[in-house]
Amino acid sequence: MQKEDCYYLGKITKLHGFKGNLILHLDTDEPDLYENMESVFVETNGMLVPFFFEFIQSHSRGKMLVKFEDTSAEEAEKLVNKHLYLPLNTLPELDGSDFYYHEIIGFTIFDQSNTEVGLIKNVNDTTAQALFEIEIDGKEVLIPIVEEWILEVNRDEKAILVQIPDGLLDLYLG
Repeated sequence: MQKEDCYYLGKITKLHGFKGNLILHLDTDEPDLYENMESVFVETNGMLVPFFFEFIQSHSRGKMLVKFEDTSAEEAEKLVNKHLYLPLNTLPELDGSDFYYHEIIGFTIFDQSNTEVGLIKNVNDTTAQALFEIEIDGKEVLIPIVEEWILEVNRDEKAILVQIPDGLLDLYLG
């Protein structure tokens, strides 16, 4: 499995007890959707390695308590701080104005007057407010991703219609 065919699910954060149990922190709004997973890919030495669960259960908000099959306590300890991935084809398909950040890279942003603003180069979700990263005339422009501002997502045309507040683009381009 290649990393580009997967999405980031979370991270192994620590050992739990002495039998090789681990705590996973899932980077998702709905961790309950993942309670019945059979396996996950763990990034190890730049490769995605499949691990199958002996058990998985909800632990606390956004966290799962797990044990991988055939994994000793010593082997489990080496997995702490490793990143977790699942294949893109396991994501439920979204419709309407909902989207996954990875799927809109390369989409074109249009403003409320249907004027082309620019191409989405990336989505920055490392800040408190996720941001569209757009390049306009060689300048990076950041537009907050606010649900109420997303007027339409057209997957066929790879376009997103956004209500951009007056003056926002002028901060970058003015």
